[in-house]
Parts: sequence; C-alpha cells; structure tokens
Amino acid sequence: MPLAVYILGLSVFALGTSEFMLSGLLPPIAQDMHVSIPRAGLLISAFAIGMVVGAPLLAVATLRLPRKTTLIALISLFGLGQVAGALAPDYAVLFVSRVVSALACAGFWAVGAAVAIATVPVGARARAMAVMIGGLSIANVLGVPAGAFLGEHLGWRSAFWAVAVASAIALVGVVTRIPHIPMPENRPRLKGELVIYRDRQVLLSVLITALAAGGVFCAFSYLAPLLTDVSGLDAGYVSAVLALFGIGALIGTYIGGRVADAHLFGVLLSGVTASTVFLVALGLLASSPVATITLTFLLGVSAFYTAPALNARMFNVAGAAPTLAGATTTAAFNLGNTGGPWLGGTVIDAGLGYASPAWSGAAMTVLALATVAIALRLTRTTSQIVARSAASDAEETPARTADASCTSSR
Repeated sequence: MPLAVYILGLSVFALGTSEFMLSGLLPPIAQDMHVSIPRAGLLISAFAIGMVVGAPLLAVATLRLPRKTTLIALISLFGLGQVAGALAPDYAVLFVSRVVSALACAGFWAVGAAVAIATVPVGARARAMAVMIGGLSIANVLGVPAGAFLGEHLGWRSAFWAVAVASAIALVGVVTRIPHIPMPENRPRLKGELVIYRDRQVLLSVLITALAAGGVFCAFSYLAPLLTDVSGLDAGYVSAVLALFGIGALIGTYIGGRVADAHLFGVLLSGVTASTVFLVALGLLASSPVATITLTFLLGVSAFYTAPALNARMFNVAGAAPTLAGATTTAAFNLGNTGGPWLGGTVIDAGLGYASPAWSGAAMTVLALATVAIALRLTRTTSQIVARSAASDAEETPARTADASCTSSR
C-alpha cells in the first residue's frame, strides 16, 4: 500500500476528529459561549450541513482541477477553520468556522477517495478505501475522546488547536508524499448522472442512511450531559466512554464489512433493529452508569455494523453515476447527522431531559427499519419482473428459431 494512502488516512483522522469531537465538548462550549447545550449542539448540525451541501457539489466541481493542488487547498482551508474555531470570540464566528471546515472536509473526502484509488492497482482499491475509512474509525477511538480529555483539562479551545496541528502534519504529508495524479481525459456528464435521483431505490437508500445515522447520533450528540447529569458519572469519564463507542465502531465496521456483500439486507435489518433496541434501552436505563456505558459501546457496534451495507447499497442502485454515488452516501450520512442532533436538542429544549434524545433516536431508527422493508419489497418485486421477462424471452427464442427454420425450408 503506497505511503500516500496512509497520508490520506491521517488526514481523514483529523477530519473525523473535528467532525465528532463536539459530542464531548458541548457543556464547556455552551458555558463559555453563554448558550444552551441544545444550541451548542447545533454546531454539530452545522458541520453536517456543510458536508451535505459540499460532498456532491465539490465532487463535481473539482473534477477538472489538479488533484494534488486541490487536496493541498482543502486541507489548508480545513486547518484554518480549526484555528478560527479556537479563536472564535462568540458563537456566531464558531458556527461559521464549523460550516467552512465542513465544506473543506467534504471536498477532501471526494478528491481524496479518487486519489487513493488512482495510486493503487485495481485489485487493491478496497484496501485503499479501508485505510481512509479506518482513519475515521480511529478518530472515534482516539481523536474524539482525546478532544474530550483536552476540553476537560485545558479548555475546549485546546481541542481545536490539536486538530489544527494534526491538519498541519497532514498538509506536510500531502505536499511531500502525494504524487501527481493525471487529469481525467473525459469529464463525466453531470446531466446524465443526475438522472439517478429519479430512481426510487436511490431515494430510499438516502432516506435509510439518513434515518439510521440520525437516530444514533441524535442520542450520541448529547451523550456527555447524559453521562454527567443523568447517569451521575464524573466528567473525567466522558472521554473514556466516547473511546468505548469508537471501539464498538471498529468492531461493527469489521463485522459488517465481512458479511454485507453476501447478506446486504440482512445486515441492514438486523443492524437497524439492534440500534432501535439499544436506544430504547438507553432511554429506560439512562440513570444506571453501567447500563449507559454498555449501551454506548453497543450503539457504536450497531451503527457502524450497518455502514458497509449502506455504502454498498448506494453503489448498487446508483452504479450508473460513479461520481455522485459516493458523494450521495456521504451527504445522506450527514443529513442524518444534521437532523439527529437538531431533533435531540428540540426535545431537550421542550423540557424532556437529556435521556429524551434516545427516545427520539429510536423513533428515527424505526422509520429507517420501515424504509428498509419497503426497499427490500421493491427489490424483490423488480427481481421477479426481471426473472419473468427472462423466462418469457427464453420460451420465445426456440419458437422464433423454429419459425425461421420453417421459413428457410419453404
């Protein structure tokens, strides 16, 4: 595996840490910025909105730009966004810095994936993408809890400075180790690729991904106040619990990746069902520290267990649009990461307590489960139609052959 791919994985580690670390920093940010915790939670949604908008747009907009130059510009912009967040004098500036960082993050994902694939043989493409996705998983295991630890001991701004340093290291790696990637000869036709959004299965896949991700992150985004105010844990334990979620994510990704190709809908149904059960249990048992910690780990497993299947499903139904398939999946995940925290903050603002996002998240995953069932039924119906059509053609072929023979004889 070329060193360039690992450099991209390091970059994704910085991106992923910034994206998810706010789940452990909401209380100190809210206190310092003089806003409520639900309003601070909108910073998570702001990043997700930037990813939703940026992923498909930048995937297309950067097609004719030099890959290495684009990566340098995007990781630099991302790092500057972290510096702006660390220096933010008020909530508004911090909010804007999150949106800008998210746009840079989305663009880097889109271009970085293309570079990773271009630097390895065809038979190593999956491994190359696994390294990039592994950077995100490690961010959940190490980066997010490290950010919570820094926030607890050195203030929340120190976590932003740490990500800025990681971005600078990634920038050095991109400049020195990413090779020149030849420009694509033929630019994909955007009009042709946009046709996929008329496909019901593509729209269902977007909805499933958004609801499944949003349900888990509805609860995960407010995990820090849940642990301290409801479960009664000391704030110093938050980073360790977040690390446990990340470990669960690694395990879930590995298991889901092993079985998703052979049992795609089985993984989706079982994974989303498990997330629903764990969220309901979290809502019921939030006052128990042991139960909350255990369920946090299990939610990490179930959420990322479905991730390979969700990605594979989108490429299956949107294979005619390779430029937009990956970007659409990224946008769908972050659509959930936008709606989930927003819904969680809304129910908290309504006075329902910090355990209420678990119930709201469970409602989202129930809807996701129903959508999976609809997609499965539609898939089976389509398969049956195709099978009947093939059988009909097979029956007609001998008849046509016999007719042709008789005509020839005459």
